[in-house]
Amino acid sequence: MKLRNRAVPLCVFVALFVALFPAGANEPDHHRTPKVVGGYFEEWSIYGANFNIVNLQTNGVAGKLTHLFYAFGDATPSGCAIADTWADYQTPYLPSVSGAPYTGPLYGNFAALQQLKQLHPNLKVLISLAGAGGFSAAASSAAGRQAFVASCIDLFINGNLEAGLSAPGIFDGFDIDWEFPSAADTKNTTLLMQEFRKQLDALGKKNKTHYLLTMFGPAGEQNFSNIELGKVGQTLDFYNVQGYDFHGSWEMVTNHDSPMFDDKQDPAFGDNFYIDYTMTSYLRAGVPPNKLVMGVPTYGYGWTGVPNTNNGLYQGASALAVPPSSDYLETPGVATYLTISGLTGYTRHFDLRRIAVWSYNPSTQTFWTYDDPTTVFLKMGYVNARVPGGLGGAFVWALKDDDANGSIVKTIASGLR
Repeated sequence: MKLRNRAVPLCVFVALFVALFPAGANEPDHHRTPKVVGGYFEEWSIYGANFNIVNLQTNGVAGKLTHLFYAFGDATPSGCAIADTWADYQTPYLPSVSGAPYTGPLYGNFAALQQLKQLHPNLKVLISLAGAGGFSAAASSAAGRQAFVASCIDLFINGNLEAGLSAPGIFDGFDIDWEFPSAADTKNTTLLMQEFRKQLDALGKKNKTHYLLTMFGPAGEQNFSNIELGKVGQTLDFYNVQGYDFHGSWEMVTNHDSPMFDDKQDPAFGDNFYIDYTMTSYLRAGVPPNKLVMGVPTYGYGWTGVPNTNNGLYQGASALAVPPSSDYLETPGVATYLTISGLTGYTRHFDLRRIAVWSYNPSTQTFWTYDDPTTVFLKMGYVNARVPGGLGGAFVWALKDDDANGSIVKTIASGLR
């Protein structure tokens, strides 16, 4: 496969429309691999956001998802652990997904996931594991890797949650959210993923089941260079490749959170902070295109004290924007798409070269970068057209931060082919 640099992104942008509306586009292709439509559900969504599994059913998003990633299970040096027992399987106060009451002894999000899977039997649910220190320690020896993976399988696949409480069948596999392996972890990362694949395949042979294994793929070269992308990719069903956080609230110059391409007008031009560079790097490392699933943010970053020059883009800021008090992220400089899409007094601007959008209020000198259905739909054109047959699909972080209708997820689902 020959991969070329995207020196003229406008040409690619035009090509997206050809890809999106080709001749015979309405004819089914029975040989095409179905695209992933994924989303992360954070266990803590049930608290401040009051966003529950049932919301995915009532707003129609559950019917669009192919994969749901439940965040998080804890990765510790000695094995996997439950991060929040109350949210995961103890609270009896969550609303029913199917309408049937929870009868116990399993409650919480896990019981809700059981009901969701009963309504959507083709939906795959993966437990996303997090904890860089735990991964690094466990992966450092063969015995540690074997024990760690066996612990994770026993807890989340076999469902042995605690003494007297077993709930197998909730999870169909693991998503490894290791942020991030260091250079010292490179070989051990590969070995850990190989151990996961080995043990999952052994169990699957007994159960006649294919257990899924995915991994968060970092966007920054300083992070993905510490992963043997091609070798790890051989163990995976796919990478969830970070398509966001190229710029954000850790900087005091406005820029795009999730740009598709580079642009000479960008003060960071040449630093490779854009999606196409990341995807091209993974492809060049030997990862098959269908194992690359692009991340889409359902949140944005904001700054204030931004001068009204270039409609606020690429300008210095005096402070992080303060989101409305209704925004449940409660973090300066960060807001959900739900919040940003409802802001008043702002003018929306579209960056044709970068396939990015921002909103700017000149009166308050406030700037927000985010994705909306227009940019998401065009990005799905890229997923479809980047290579013959397309990339693997797309996912969102995170489901609770979409608008009430689930517009971002639904746009992903409608844009993929």
